[in-house]
Amino acid sequence: MQNSPSCRFCSTNLNHTLVDLGMSPLCESFLKADQLNQMEPFYPLHVYVCEKCFLAQIEEYVSPESIFSEYAYFSSYSDSWLQHVKRYTDTMIDRFGINASSHVVELASNDGYLLQYFVKRGIPVLGIEPALNIAQTAVAKGVPTIARFFGEKLALELAETGKKADLLIGNNVLAQVPDLNDFVKGMKILLKPAGIITMEFPHVMKLIEENQFDTIYHEHFSYFSLYTVGKIFSFHGMKIFDIEELATHGGSLRIYAAHNDDDAKPIGKQVDDLRAREKAGGIANLDYYISFGEKVKQTKRGILGVLIDLKKEGKSICGYGAPGKGNTLLNYCGIRSDFLDFTCDRNPYKHGRFTPGTHIPIYPPEKIQEVRPDYLFILPWNLKDEIMKQMSFIRDWGGKFIVPIPEVKIYP
Repeated sequence: MQNSPSCRFCSTNLNHTLVDLGMSPLCESFLKADQLNQMEPFYPLHVYVCEKCFLAQIEEYVSPESIFSEYAYFSSYSDSWLQHVKRYTDTMIDRFGINASSHVVELASNDGYLLQYFVKRGIPVLGIEPALNIAQTAVAKGVPTIARFFGEKLALELAETGKKADLLIGNNVLAQVPDLNDFVKGMKILLKPAGIITMEFPHVMKLIEENQFDTIYHEHFSYFSLYTVGKIFSFHGMKIFDIEELATHGGSLRIYAAHNDDDAKPIGKQVDDLRAREKAGGIANLDYYISFGEKVKQTKRGILGVLIDLKKEGKSICGYGAPGKGNTLLNYCGIRSDFLDFTCDRNPYKHGRFTPGTHIPIYPPEKIQEVRPDYLFILPWNLKDEIMKQMSFIRDWGGKFIVPIPEVKIYP
């Protein structure tokens, strides 16, 4: 009999399932035409929940090196995301007095999408980004970037050379770290005594309540609540003193953390309020997590029901976007080119490639104007407003939009 895996934070045996999405390929491993007939690796997408710290997590089947050393996701292709981080930059400068004598460090800094706004304000920055192809793009933009994985070892090297951070940023990276304790320990080392950490990550409570099962993929090792992330930071000698609830990625948290002994940053009311709301919602109760799997099966049946009915009527459907979350949804629901003729994406890296597992061809967005499909199936549903605006011209021929999450819905 197979041993049960153990929690990546507290080492408790994992015996409880949040959801099992079956087998799936890595969600950013887009295929070239000559790879379509080769064997593709599939790994379990089985999310457990820890009965002690309530961290929702998948096992590490694939090392971060093999996922992130060359990566297809460039943050700068979403306009709304750039607006989001530009506002963030202004807020940090105004609220915490970040200026030309400060040092701003971002972990998983991608293509310099965020740090470029600090650079424009004359503030010294350092990006840390493991994917070499993306780090090079950042450097070309004038954002100093190291192409390495972050953890205790790199933090010590940087601290010894005087590169500690006044502001340490991590957007959508905490979920992507298999060795959580090493990563958070590194942040503690790299943070100046009066420094601030801000981190953004999808809120597991939103994932469960709004049925966002497609935000689960192998690159996301963990799924956090304030309850659990508070435990992790506290274990490493840090406190969460403020929090914001954001609309990004279907509902995220931005936490503000500092050293425990930094008395200038008392714990704010928002932190206490959300803790109380999470507790009342059942975040520290196993029953809260266990019913999610059934809800996901119902959503799958709903999406397939709509697609089958439209195909019976002879309608043409194509996808918009080829995001990681879309590949979880396509593989779990078994949606291939029998339902979606193709999908389109703004990222040129993906053009001429095929979605992992389901082998749907990916084209530039111009293809939609050319083919004039009856329906556009929006895979990055978290950007649906931005996409429906960009693609509003499909209404010229009576085209409609399909949004699959939280439940499948057709927009005229």
